[in-house]
This record gives sequence, structure tokens and C-alpha cells, in this order.
Amino acid sequence: MKSENTKAIDRRLARIEGQVRGLRRMLEEDAYCCDILTQISAVTSALQQVAGQVAAQHVKHCIVGHGSGSEHDAAKRMTQDELVDELTEVFGRLMKA
Repeated sequence: MKSENTKAIDRRLARIEGQVRGLRRMLEEDAYCCDILTQISAVTSALQQVAGQVAAQHVKHCIVGHGSGSEHDAAKRMTQDELVDELTEVFGRLMKA
């Protein structure tokens, strides 16, 4: 993954990490259950957005860019069909979440 994308995703994950710490604090302080559930929903949504960004980068660099040298080392060993199959499997797991 390109470093500018990695940095943006890392910043987003740092915010999510803060949200999770906030959730733990809410539990410790015996916050109202519906407020906790609202925050859990926000964290879940934020993680799904990160997953979308990572998937988009994978498609761009590892599948479309396969053979160009921009792909991850793991993708270099695979055919483009194998990469698409793998991505389909990953999307299936993400859709279940």
C-alpha cells in the first residue's frame, strides 16, 4: 500500500482506538446502555470504512496493478484470477460482519 494511504488509514485507526478507549471508560463509569450501543455502532461503521479503503487499495495496487511492480510481495506470487478469488472471499467475510 502506498505510504500516503497508509498514513491516512493509520490516522483513522488511531481515532477508532480513541473511540474504543472511550467505550471502555463508558463501561467503567456505568454509562447508559443506549449511549454505549450508539458508540459501538460508530466504531463499527468507522472500521467498515477503513476496510473499504484497504480493499480499494488492494484492488488498485494488487489486482489492477498486478505485474506492474506496485503490488504487495504476497500478490506477486498469485495470478490475477487468484487475487480476484481471494478478494471475493474477503468481501464475503466482511459482509457477514
